[in-house]
Amino acid sequence: MLKHSSKKSKLFPSNNIKKLKGQATIVGILTLAFLILLWQGFWQRKTSINNTEYIPPTLVMTGGNPYIRALMRTISASEAQDSNPYTLLYGGEHFSELNRHPDRCITIVSGPHQGECTTAAGRYQILTSTWQKKVRQYHPKHLKENRISYSFEPELQDRVVYAWLSDRHAWGNDIAVLLKQGKLEQVLQLLSGTWTSLGYGIENNSITPVLMRIYQKMLAEELAQVNSTSIQKKLGIQH
Repeated sequence: MLKHSSKKSKLFPSNNIKKLKGQATIVGILTLAFLILLWQGFWQRKTSINNTEYIPPTLVMTGGNPYIRALMRTISASEAQDSNPYTLLYGGEHFSELNRHPDRCITIVSGPHQGECTTAAGRYQILTSTWQKKVRQYHPKHLKENRISYSFEPELQDRVVYAWLSDRHAWGNDIAVLLKQGKLEQVLQLLSGTWTSLGYGIENNSITPVLMRIYQKMLAEELAQVNSTSIQKKLGIQH
């Protein structure tokens, strides 16, 4: 045993063994770091930007109450976490035709409605039947050849939802007034039956806990835009 051990130590000196172990450890760490970066890159490319730092893009629609606009961006942060939310389908895929609601019934993979299917689509994840109803209700002048156009273009998505949220009769309350009074929690609870990820519904997600923080950021942006526009008008600056 001693003789064998002595022979082995000559072939593989202890210093060399330590050096090899150190090199193997470094290679292992670098490999692990590379795999983590690779996975993160894949996840970010895959679909949604699913983290608390997600900043919803500005609305395509211009004008309107900054409090309602900030709320719309907050809703979309929870419902459609994506760099291009206007073409987002439930589950993360995208559609390209905007002349109408995509009306694709996709199987729900988790939650209380698992196994059923949903046609939720667009920035506000609106169902086909809801979209058709709200277009007739809130955009009656959007006609083509005396027939209602159900176009699902980004600006129309914004305008229909804006009109819906601004309708005090639809919600039994004036949402803009509640928001101006700082009653965001009450508003989110009021809307959670329609958008179930707003904190009081049945389908919370990773964004739900930080919705109030996101809303405050969005409101600051929208108010700053209003102030900027007001100053430009006073100075006679036009774009």
